[in-house]
Amino acid sequence: MLSERQNAIMELARGDGRVSVEALAGRFAVSVQTIRKDLNELCDARLLSRIHGGAVLGAGAENLNYDARRSIAATEKAAIGKAAADLIPDRSSLFINIGTTTEAAARALLHHSGLMVITNNLNVAHALRASPEIEVIVAGGLIRRSDGGIVGEAAVDFIRQFKVDFAVIGASAIDEDGALLDFDYREVRVAQAIIANARHVVLVSDSTKFERTAPVRLARLEQIGTFVTDRCPSERVRELCQAAGVRLIETSVDTDSVA
Repeated sequence: MLSERQNAIMELARGDGRVSVEALAGRFAVSVQTIRKDLNELCDARLLSRIHGGAVLGAGAENLNYDARRSIAATEKAAIGKAAADLIPDRSSLFINIGTTTEAAARALLHHSGLMVITNNLNVAHALRASPEIEVIVAGGLIRRSDGGIVGEAAVDFIRQFKVDFAVIGASAIDEDGALLDFDYREVRVAQAIIANARHVVLVSDSTKFERTAPVRLARLEQIGTFVTDRCPSERVRELCQAAGVRLIETSVDTDSVA
């Protein structure tokens, strides 16, 4: 049974996606050792997963809510989105799928011209609709109320009608073995169709995705052309990118690696 403080910690984690030891110690006026003990117990119960300096939610079979995902690493996502948009030349065709980082990339595309964007993300369509220089095509299918994503077999069939220059995709988690993971198998089916029908795939994911896990396999790093992140904390993933010829762009260090 959770203590009152542990229940409060879980509420904070559900709202923000992550919690820090120092912030919790200050909030509850207890020692950092006490907070570490609380977090260890919550992690033992598989409610949280430990990271350096704190813990994150979302280590099980269910994703964080949309507002929590949007607030996590917002500054990093904006930089990742801009770097991804810089890879897309004017007069290109592209897919943009579901995710808060792909939405950041969409917003960064607003100054492009002559684009055709096919998306299964209503937030992306909303962000781009005002630009007279971008033609936006929205996939049909089931609208996921939680985040405006469009999923299901109708969306898969719709995506298969196109062959585009680029795809900008996200992932909920990145495993050390190079697996890209997500939570909703219906979303994964659409993402796999997007990957299969794009000439160059750009993965956009912030570094917190290395701290999480998810149950559904979306793809492997080898299927990606360019991986844009704020930083890659995993040396093994870095080596996998190099071995597979995946271009790795890290916005926080202002360098990129090309195998």
